[in-house]
Amino acid sequence: MPSPIALNPPTPSPSIFKETKSLGKLPLMSRAMSYLSAVQQADTRARSHSNSSTSSSSPTRSSPSSVTASSDDTMLNDEDDTNNCLVNPLTPPTSEVFATVHTEFGHCTNETYRCVSKHDYTKPFQEHPVEEPPYYILLTTYISYLMVICFGHARDFFGKRFFKSYFTHLMPHNGYAPLNSDFDSFYTRRLQRRVDDCCSQPIAGVPGRTVLILDRYSTDFNLHQIYTGTKTRALNISSYNYLGFSQARGGCSDAVGESVHRYGISTCGTRLESGSSELHVQAEALVARFLGTEDALVSSVGFATNSTFIPALVGKKSLIISDELNHTSIRIGARQSGAQIRMFKHNDMSSLESVLREAISQGQPKTHRPWKKILVIVEGLYSMEGTLVDLLRVVELKRKYKFYLFIDEAHSVGAVGPHGRGVTDYFNIHPGSIDVLMGTFTKSFGAAGGYIAGPKTLIDNLRLHGHSCPYAEAMAPPVLAQIIASIASIMGVAPAPQPSKSQNSLNLTSSAISLKDSANELQRMAPASMLPAWINLHPSLADGSEARMRIRRLAFNCRYLHAGLKKLGFIIPGHPFSPIVPLLIFNPGKCMMFARLMRSRRIPIVVVVVGYPATPLEKGRARFCASASHTKEDIDMVLRACDEVGEILDLKHGLGERWGIDEVCERAVELVHSAV
Repeated sequence: MPSPIALNPPTPSPSIFKETKSLGKLPLMSRAMSYLSAVQQADTRARSHSNSSTSSSSPTRSSPSSVTASSDDTMLNDEDDTNNCLVNPLTPPTSEVFATVHTEFGHCTNETYRCVSKHDYTKPFQEHPVEEPPYYILLTTYISYLMVICFGHARDFFGKRFFKSYFTHLMPHNGYAPLNSDFDSFYTRRLQRRVDDCCSQPIAGVPGRTVLILDRYSTDFNLHQIYTGTKTRALNISSYNYLGFSQARGGCSDAVGESVHRYGISTCGTRLESGSSELHVQAEALVARFLGTEDALVSSVGFATNSTFIPALVGKKSLIISDELNHTSIRIGARQSGAQIRMFKHNDMSSLESVLREAISQGQPKTHRPWKKILVIVEGLYSMEGTLVDLLRVVELKRKYKFYLFIDEAHSVGAVGPHGRGVTDYFNIHPGSIDVLMGTFTKSFGAAGGYIAGPKTLIDNLRLHGHSCPYAEAMAPPVLAQIIASIASIMGVAPAPQPSKSQNSLNLTSSAISLKDSANELQRMAPASMLPAWINLHPSLADGSEARMRIRRLAFNCRYLHAGLKKLGFIIPGHPFSPIVPLLIFNPGKCMMFARLMRSRRIPIVVVVVGYPATPLEKGRARFCASASHTKEDIDMVLRACDEVGEILDLKHGLGERWGIDEVCERAVELVHSAV
């Protein structure tokens, strides 16, 4: 049966297994009523504003992201309770209602809960090495895998002889070979299926600060899932929604809705045929200007951005030097390219230089001729480790050894840097120093797909030789509208100058930025002429103030969650400003129990647990994804839950000074701004 939704605020409790107490007290009810009253008043103002603006010449007007746009926005789900702290803030608003619905983007006006994500040049770049757990943890982890594998093979051995009907699909029958042999599917059947209830959790609604999960259970050990028809609202610490743009209400969603009316759902073609629209041209120009490159192209699938464009960059007689923990999409693209591949230790610049020296001195295998080109591929922010690339050292090596540099910024663009422009922004390095910048729109922009940015000559070549452009479907117009609106809100939109007869209303050539431009020039606002005329963002979005708030809130939440977990005694790898915060659990059985215990709390928390083969065999982990949509109270709730579950599962093996959970929550600001 699904766990009930909590009605009480996240206060420390002796145990998560106690029955929920009745909390229909007057102070909490009065706070909820005052909040709902404020929402209703804001809704009335929003509707009156909308009615007064219908005669405007603009086809659409985005309502302020600080008010609800219609009476439907204030409607709660049937499973929601207005007393739940996930639905309404613990502290009701005193003046204006906040920018968004609290379930999608948390209400937080305390300016002390803000931070700036940038490199401190007064200190050297820190590697943040991973702490090793006690030997008994590693030993029991290996024993756990060994037991599961042995019992799995035993069940297969006896099952094929006494329960043949269950294994028909794994053995030859009627002259057909099995599509999946028993050996190939062993991991799926005997290991992965045991944790299916912790994976692939269906959701209903927006994956924002909170999420509605569909309640389900299984009666046959996760072979089939039975859905109860009910939903549970839970705190979402698992989605790639770094800047909180995944919203059903607000300026970006209004632009998406209008794009459907104007362009439909699909352009029904590839980019080289009839699939290109003006939105593609505008989005690519805006991406190039945002990143500070000459040109850019967009792809409908983020994974395919790497796997289909890397083969267009290098081929036979070329060399790819890749970080050992690079994403699978990079590995697939490198293999398909036909180039030779060398690996270096994760984020180890000494190892990279050693590989470079050997490759350059020895040349190609057998012939020892020089390589046609050498391409080094790294990630800006590594998705499983949460580590940040040592870009300062990489650029130094690039100038010394003259190789080409490809950076995958899928998780860093938008989430890292004082202006959200990724690792180049974080280290204050001009993007012209990087040959190829790749990224996705899924993580920070609330959209889908990916991009490649770089010199115009390179991008023009990739449009023809990258498989995604000639053969894959073009990016959908609603996705493009979300990309344009979110990037424009991060950059800010400069007021459009008065048009003259000699000026074109759409100026896309201004996206090119040369290496000679100053650092301040890169922070220019986007001209209004680069946006579709029918997108009219609210002033808080158009001037970039709301996006700056989101970037600073994300930086605070990342650093607070990372530092708080370390002070509680957990082993936390990664960079303090990384929105990906891994908590090492090691044992696969504990990974399952961690996810289940977090989800069964009075205030359910949805987390992602990851194990082999996505991680090394002995380094299973929970992976938290911090978001600007989370409030400080949300992070407190996660820390309290981890503190209690960590004690139950014996997960606290970190070194260093430890604080109590109350001290961590009370000294959060001090913890964030102190040296880590």
